[in-house]
Formats: sequence, C-alpha cells, structure tokens
Amino acid sequence: MAKRKERMSEGKRNIITSLIEEYDIHIVKDIQEALKDLLGGTIKEMMKTEMDHHLCYETYERSDNSNFRNGHKTKSVRSKYGEVQA
Repeated sequence: MAKRKERMSEGKRNIITSLIEEYDIHIVKDIQEALKDLLGGTIKEMMKTEMDHHLCYETYERSDNSNFRNGHKTKSVRSKYGEVQA
C-alpha cells in the first residue's frame, strides 16, 4: 500500500521561505551551501553544549573547577554535503 503524503505545515513553509530569502537560493548548489552552513552551525552548538555539560559550567562563567576553557579552533567535519567548518 502506498504511503499517503502529508501536507506541509504552515510553519515548515515559513521556515523554507525564510531560508530561501536568507541564503538567496536559486539553484540546487545554493541549497547545498545553505545546508552545509546550517550543519556547521548545528555541530558547533552541539560541541559547545557538550563542553558545557562536561565541565559543569558555561562559557565565561566562573568556576572552582580545575578544568579550563583555553579558547577554541575551527574543526573540519566531512559530511555528505562536503567538508563543513565547525
């Protein structure tokens, strides 16, 4: 039995419209670049959150913990969208 297609919600439609405007999307390559950028930002936020959890304090927060944040550097992550800087 064929799976019934779900109608796109108004919220999803608004997100897509915003992305098209934000990234000036006209062709498939533009979509790939937008996804690559979004993936990089998502990975960066996930890594920051993981470090906050590991150290038990957030960036710029004072702590008596002996672990320190000594800054950060860009990481390269390979994905199906290409190499992403996070």
